[in-house]
Amino acid sequence: MTTDPECIFCKIVAGDLPAEKIHEDDRTIAFMDVNPGTRGHALVIPKNHTKDLLEIDPDELAAVTRSAQTVSRRAMERLEADGINLLNCCGSEAWQTVFHFHIHVVPRYVDDPLQLPWIPAPGEPDEIAQTAKLLRD
Repeated sequence: MTTDPECIFCKIVAGDLPAEKIHEDDRTIAFMDVNPGTRGHALVIPKNHTKDLLEIDPDELAAVTRSAQTVSRRAMERLEADGINLLNCCGSEAWQTVFHFHIHVVPRYVDDPLQLPWIPAPGEPDEIAQTAKLLRD
């Protein structure tokens, strides 16, 4: 497996940093975003370190997309989301802040105030943990 010792997402994959993991398979992992735009906002990443959309192997991209679909279905069913945004940011000017490919799964609700781009702000850890319980396998 390809890793970057400085990458926070690689550290999450390795178990060196904590995360509220909600889905995992042999190629991907999904966990709650600590700066959520809405309730249930999660990130889906490949376990192999890849910088961005332009560098990810097509098979890895397909695996991440399948996992994002799984997480999206759970959010619709278990959180009663009204819709889902999938968002990938590729490059600093496109708001990419962690240079390990990832897809944001952002549940949307009729009355949510989110307007893109949102300005990330720390979420309530207990609420993130409780929501993670609803989204786990």
